[in-house]
Amino acid sequence: MVPQRKIMNDKLLYRIPEVAEHLSISRSKVYELLKSGERRELLKSGERCSVHIDRSRLVRARDLQAYVDSSAAAS
Repeated sequence: MVPQRKIMNDKLLYRIPEVAEHLSISRSKVYELLKSGERRELLKSGERCSVHIDRSRLVRARDLQAYVDSSAAAS
């Protein structure tokens, strides 16, 4: 039996390891996508999609969902 993943709509912000888990990629790949600055890779309308709170980098749920939707549409 495969364990159920949490639905992405339960939080406003996600830590990098959570983003990596949702996308099934490594943490380093998430940082690479964030650093790349390309719209398709976790950015929306050229604005920053991550925020810093203290020393934590967080990704907005809406930008994560937009990335998933755009990836699905591109497939």
